[in-house]
Amino acid sequence: MFATTYRQRLTVQKKTGLFRNPPLIEKRDGVYVFIGGRKLLNFSSNDYLGLGDSQILREKTARNFLKYGSSASSSRLVSANYDIMQEAENRYARYFGYDEALFFQSGYQANLAIISTFFGTGDTVIFDKHIHASSIKGIMLSGCRFTGYNHGNMSHLEKRLLKSPQDKTAVLTESLFSMDGDIPDMAAIKKLKKRYLFLCVVDEAHAFGALGTGGRGLAGDIADIALGTFGKALGFFGAFALLPKGFKSYLLNFASPVIYSTSLPAAHAATALDILEIIENSDALRACLAKISRLIKTRLRNEGFTVYGDAHIVAIEIGNEQKTWEISNRLLEKGIFVFSARYPTVPMGKAILRLSMTAGHKPEDIDIFVERFKEVYRNVMVN
Repeated sequence: MFATTYRQRLTVQKKTGLFRNPPLIEKRDGVYVFIGGRKLLNFSSNDYLGLGDSQILREKTARNFLKYGSSASSSRLVSANYDIMQEAENRYARYFGYDEALFFQSGYQANLAIISTFFGTGDTVIFDKHIHASSIKGIMLSGCRFTGYNHGNMSHLEKRLLKSPQDKTAVLTESLFSMDGDIPDMAAIKKLKKRYLFLCVVDEAHAFGALGTGGRGLAGDIADIALGTFGKALGFFGAFALLPKGFKSYLLNFASPVIYSTSLPAAHAATALDILEIIENSDALRACLAKISRLIKTRLRNEGFTVYGDAHIVAIEIGNEQKTWEISNRLLEKGIFVFSARYPTVPMGKAILRLSMTAGHKPEDIDIFVERFKEVYRNVMVN
């Protein structure tokens, strides 16, 4: 019975152009990935500064795992509360301008823990309707009252705030949205925060390391709580929450994802300290990332395409799910690896090609993409 239901649902996914069957990646080399023995130019990686494939970070990571071992072998609250983890968390808190920090195994887990633990019955959470699925899941688990505001619409947010209690309301947003690639009006959020006194939670997963002074992101003077990941610009794995004083202890005592999960190993914390030093001295990489991101948007817009994105995430509007999937597949055949974002990742009928730019991309890579995309787009959209 269950198997029949699952097969039927998968059949519907295929017919509607929503089926997901990710290709097997054999290896990667800078801005390239290898699939089926073929070398493809990759525009789907969140390794924004190229650290995840850098020899320097590889060597530092290897040394740390040789020194500390491969596993924590326990949850944080049993026998894995390593002193180097505490040191790394304190350093991250200071660097990003917060009182405390807590490391997590993934960004999904971090959002789930933060939102489901800090908010509950009697609280109101107001969220941008385009926030990450992990934040939505955290809201659903929290038991709080919740309502969304139209993406990036500050007047709609204020209407929501007018109907919410000042002392029991939180606002959730991202600083750089993972699919739209846009940055909300931070100055407007700051003004609303001053007026309505809400707790502000900002997911900076796609900004930390890549944007802001020293890679410190965009919401440092707005967010009471911020979420960062190691798995994007920081070139590693795991995540971290940046917190006001006392909030870390609350998570350690009441957050199920923390209490009942094996901790990150001590070697992770040692590597995180190495990464922080690299990030602090990566202004040149951030400048390269900004420059190449501006270039591809300019080139695509000059060709008449509708393109969104305020930084290094570039969304090309396609619309139809089936055609978006077909375009990405044909680009794959032509040596270009690019992600087709379709429902439910984006709203139905709003499918996009999502390009992730990195500091390793060159102008000649942009030339190759634009020419091949133009050809594929014409062939797919006229049929």
